[in-house]
Amino acid sequence: MALVGEWAARASEAGAELAVFPEAFVGGYPKGSTFGGFVGGRTDAGREEFARYFSSAISVPGSETDQLGAVAARHRMHLVVGVIERDGGTLYCTVIFLGPDGTLLGKRRKLMPTGAERMVWGFGDGSTMSVYDTSIGRLGAVICWENLMPAARMAMYAQGIELYCAPTADGRESHHATMRHIAQEGRCFVLTANQVMRVADFPADHPTPSGDDRPDAVVSRGGSSIIGPLGQVLAGPVYDTETLLFADLRMADLAGAKYDFDVNGHYARPDVFRLEVNRSPQHAVIAEAAFAQNTEAASRDAAPTIPSRGGRDLPEA
Repeated sequence: MALVGEWAARASEAGAELAVFPEAFVGGYPKGSTFGGFVGGRTDAGREEFARYFSSAISVPGSETDQLGAVAARHRMHLVVGVIERDGGTLYCTVIFLGPDGTLLGKRRKLMPTGAERMVWGFGDGSTMSVYDTSIGRLGAVICWENLMPAARMAMYAQGIELYCAPTADGRESHHATMRHIAQEGRCFVLTANQVMRVADFPADHPTPSGDDRPDAVVSRGGSSIIGPLGQVLAGPVYDTETLLFADLRMADLAGAKYDFDVNGHYARPDVFRLEVNRSPQHAVIAEAAFAQNTEAASRDAAPTIPSRGGRDLPEA
């Protein structure tokens, strides 16, 4: 929490209007942890480790989001922050959006935890796949390997996303290639952020994925970058060094970028391809009277995300 304030202050001093933080920046990305889980069993030590991790998560909304909102308001800037969200007994990998007045604009839960993440994080649903209309542009987020899901990307393009935020824990060079592709595909600005972490940044009993226990050994190598709407690299990628990346984003460039390619407009083929998105919240238990309403809402909200000409809100079927 304190680091969000420190980095936001530095960004604000440099004139930034938007700061994007990495995946699980608040609550922590437990790289290397197994939580004592294996096929067919769990350990008591793993349950204790999960309980500690659970205690570091936050409620959204909650007192912690109020604190982060105060940071955004203090610096008059938009913040996009990766957090670990606690809801009942389940954790979610979530991104929150804060406006320059401190308002919690909304949240985005990761749809598909990857690999061992599924042992500790729940699955988000389509109800949080929103793009927010802000004073600096249409703002949204897709998290880590969700960026490899074409349907998830298309759902965001269909809402007219302009500032495509990609908090991640992926520091491979292939992630940078993916970000450049998305910027060209969506004709949007892409801002991706990943943490730089070393062994010394973790508790002493935390396992090191590489087996290198030196305090300065790199556990997460970063790779943050900012990409323009034609795939041009505006800043980064930066590896193995903690830093702030800055870029002046000319929103007027977006129109020209779509001159020859608009994935949700003149380059779309809605007569050939159709994508439906279920935007209804999914609950394990609902009242009988509400069940029919929820089913009806799901049918109504499951709509193609490729309208005939560049719509922003997901259209009705």
